[in-house]
Amino acid sequence: MWRRLRRVRRVRRMTAGAPGPAVGIGWRPEIDLTIERLPGVEFMEVIAEGIRPGALPESLERVRSRGITVVPHGISLSLGGAERPESARLKHLGECAAALGAPLVSEHIAFVRAGNREAGHLLPVPRSRAALDVVVANVRIAQDALAVPLALEHVASVVSWPDDELTEAQFLCEIIERTGALLLLDVANLYTSAVNFGADPLEALDTLPLDRIAYVHVAGGALRDGVWHDTHTADVAEPILDLLAELAGRTALPAVMLERDGAYPAPSVLARELAAIRSAAGRAGDDVVRPWAAGLRRASGRVAPEPTDIARRALADAEDALLQALLGLSGPPPGFDADRVAVAGTALAHKRAHTHAKMSLGAKFRRNFAPKLRFDATGRTPRR
Repeated sequence: MWRRLRRVRRVRRMTAGAPGPAVGIGWRPEIDLTIERLPGVEFMEVIAEGIRPGALPESLERVRSRGITVVPHGISLSLGGAERPESARLKHLGECAAALGAPLVSEHIAFVRAGNREAGHLLPVPRSRAALDVVVANVRIAQDALAVPLALEHVASVVSWPDDELTEAQFLCEIIERTGALLLLDVANLYTSAVNFGADPLEALDTLPLDRIAYVHVAGGALRDGVWHDTHTADVAEPILDLLAELAGRTALPAVMLERDGAYPAPSVLARELAAIRSAAGRAGDDVVRPWAAGLRRASGRVAPEPTDIARRALADAEDALLQALLGLSGPPPGFDADRVAVAGTALAHKRAHTHAKMSLGAKFRRNFAPKLRFDATGRTPRR
């Protein structure tokens, strides 16, 4: 399959030239100046929980002053959780969109808390009909609270729920059709599912509503002991670029962006990554960018049943049991692959430790060093 995708990618390169998708990158404070100066960046995405709407980082303000669209990307709504989305989190996401003048916001079909515990990461939702009803209801609550359209992203995982009733693509398709939401398609996550669970990414593309794509994520990862980890800390693997080319050959993509969340390389390497993405998506040099953001809108969704309290409680119990297992508080729930739960638990522990260390370092820096630093107009510390 991957050989055929590579041939498709070569054909895409030869036939490129028509208006293509906007190409962007995720804005990260650690490399804000680098991102500002990267050539050919036409839009950006920012983690909503990392900014304050009333005091945007100066780097983002400079980016916006150049007319670059910035989309807030949420990671804490827990739309796949048993509880209804919290109004305070929805308010923050909406305020981020307003402050950035964003044409849309995006979030994940995942749960991030259960049993009064925060996971610290995006965890997969059971793909059952009962869970589907809960997710759809949560998405509609979020949509009604937001003034701009909502795009939904599927997540990468190393552990799967037993006895899923729907494939990943079928589950996503049902959610999009019932809610009228937009789709944030992550080709790296499709690749993750192919490696970790044997899912066919081409069948997924056959099933998904490609006409509802708002934009596309591309990211690198790492293979450890036969398991693919979507780390966002490595260069994009060739099969992921091949899958992007296949997708671009099937539909007119609005926009494509690179996610990089650590082990940041030299600016020249990031520029090369963006060039590879641009090529795989069918863009050639400085050709015309296809307009995308202005036409995005919420579609009319299908009538869907309201989930019962019993369904929410059952989902709460199931997700709490998995989270406890991942945190090492209990054994794997019945039906789960114990080895995969252990792998996922280790990955979650590393993610939580990294997040805690990052927050602690940031607080220590602000307390001890930030007041003493001055920067000139180029971002360099002036010599004394």
